[in-house]
Amino acid sequence: MDNQDIKNRFGIIGNSPLLNRAIDIAKQVAPTDISVLVQGESGAGKEVFSHIIHQLSARKHGPFIAVNCGAIPEGTIDSELFGHEKGSFTGAHEARKGYFEVVDGGTIFLDEVGELPMGTQARLLRVLESGEYIRVGSSKVQKTNVRVVAATNVEVYAAVQKGKFREDLYYRLNTVPLYVPPLRERPDDINLLFRKFVVDFSDKYRTPAIHLTEDAQELLKSYAWPGNIRQLKNIAEQIAVLEKERSVNAFILQKYLPEESKSALPALVGNTATKEDFSERDLLYKVLFDMKKDMVDLKKLVVELIQNGVNPATFDENSPYINRLYQEVEPANSLGTAELTAGPTLTIHNPTVSKAPTNYGNDDFVRYTTQEAEEVEESLSLTEKESDLIKKALKKHKGKRKAAAQELGISERTLYRKIKDLNLG
Repeated sequence: MDNQDIKNRFGIIGNSPLLNRAIDIAKQVAPTDISVLVQGESGAGKEVFSHIIHQLSARKHGPFIAVNCGAIPEGTIDSELFGHEKGSFTGAHEARKGYFEVVDGGTIFLDEVGELPMGTQARLLRVLESGEYIRVGSSKVQKTNVRVVAATNVEVYAAVQKGKFREDLYYRLNTVPLYVPPLRERPDDINLLFRKFVVDFSDKYRTPAIHLTEDAQELLKSYAWPGNIRQLKNIAEQIAVLEKERSVNAFILQKYLPEESKSALPALVGNTATKEDFSERDLLYKVLFDMKKDMVDLKKLVVELIQNGVNPATFDENSPYINRLYQEVEPANSLGTAELTAGPTLTIHNPTVSKAPTNYGNDDFVRYTTQEAEEVEESLSLTEKESDLIKKALKKHKGKRKAAAQELGISERTLYRKIKDLNLG
């Protein structure tokens, strides 16, 4: 069975190389009995790949069950997975089989496996290694033959490093890793998915067909889609039911898109960003980090001057140090201030070099330059810094706002809003 047959059978839409790679891995690993860890963001379609693996395996005629580990309370998760004996805890009025017993000979899909308590993780590890488990309240060891496909939307290895997930269980589950790409990593598939959804919903609710204009299609591609396919389907259903105008442009589509819950950059280790909007904080971090690099470079240059015994009298426009500084920094403009750049150098505008007495030693030179430095007052306004960075990014990319937004590490919608708020055009 080739990839297109698999897509048709399981309702997968898209031609992204990352998506095709995930299907290839699922197809290759399905005939084996090894464990698979499916990683991807919430709503990206991880459960579909568990069905692919089960249906293409020798266990396809056996039972299949999907368990959301994050939705089961910690006090009952062991009972749900491994069963319990009568009277083993309050409310256990009769013995109960667990999922691993019910699905013997089949496949169990453990979604959000990163949410399992540490005790349950130890029990799961034993099942994976020996096929053995013990019911809650029992001392009798039982056997099961179950293939485990696990999934998570968090970086499990980061949880291992924090002591929140067992390292041995991680390596046992991660025999074959399978990565399901989010929508923002397969932008060319977004319009295909949206068209499929609106057609289905138009048929279901008997409403006229929806047509997206070119600017609306570009907006779909540029949006980050934090909820991935689940969110896209939800938006398509809203438009199919509520929108009176059946030719949808970017302005109309914008009304159905909520404020993005996160920006793509700077990325946090393990992709564990919270759902709050980090865009303005990201911009502030960028300003502060660039400022720190510039100050370090400036200090290195001053120290080099002192170590080489440079006399302030020679510190003029013909000095090799000044020439070198001009070569390393960006050409000046008329603002007469220091701007931050993306590189490791400091941009100096309209430098004013004054003559100093010629009989200064190195210590005198340090005092002299310190006094001069104290006379320079730099603006610390975050709004001004933010405005300067946006102007610089737009100039660098010749007014292309999408590219400028990527450079700044914020979404295109956030950039549009900031341009409007800061009266930048």
